[in-house]
Amino acid sequence: MDGYITMRAGAEAVGEFEDRRSRFIAQIVHVESEDAAAAHVAAVRARHYDARHNVPAWILSDGRERASDDGEPQRTSGMPTLEVLRGAGLRDVCCVTTRYFGGTLLGPGGLVRAYTAAAQAAVESARAAGLLVEMTSVVPVDVSLAYPDYQRVLDLANRGGAHVAGTDFTDSVALHLVFKTGGEETFLASLREFLAGRECVEVGTPRFAEF
Repeated sequence: MDGYITMRAGAEAVGEFEDRRSRFIAQIVHVESEDAAAAHVAAVRARHYDARHNVPAWILSDGRERASDDGEPQRTSGMPTLEVLRGAGLRDVCCVTTRYFGGTLLGPGGLVRAYTAAAQAAVESARAAGLLVEMTSVVPVDVSLAYPDYQRVLDLANRGGAHVAGTDFTDSVALHLVFKTGGEETFLASLREFLAGRECVEVGTPRFAEF
């Protein structure tokens, strides 16, 4: 996976749908672990303690995912919500949809439509508010070099599509660069050609970050 979309940390998006007086309120937040997802579920349950159902669904960037119907008929609520998250390309998110029962049974098809609509409304609300961020697989590269080589190496980094995360000026220069995964290879080849063995480079482990 080269990248994914997630909610901005610390933000919450809410979407609502109503059918025959039953209210469905979907609440999406950023999470990075099962414990964080469980904490969001617990917070929503406490917030909507008087609701008939609080249906959770979450998906992490490592592929782990889970959904529960929380008392609704099997596969009418949790899985439809999870499918919305998948379809939107979301990872590291947890959505809990609260249902306030309106007194009329909606049937399996009606429930699937309602939970799907509420989750979609929350995703659209997040998109409209600028709360969705794209995470890209990146590689950090740290380069130590002499001052006379600094501008030339910086030019090579810029041409290679690097983001300069920081620069330390001491008795030498330390450039802290970030590349999209795979993009560092061209830069490293050019660097070796330019410095002819004088380079001091540390290539980090790929990770996901905004780029």
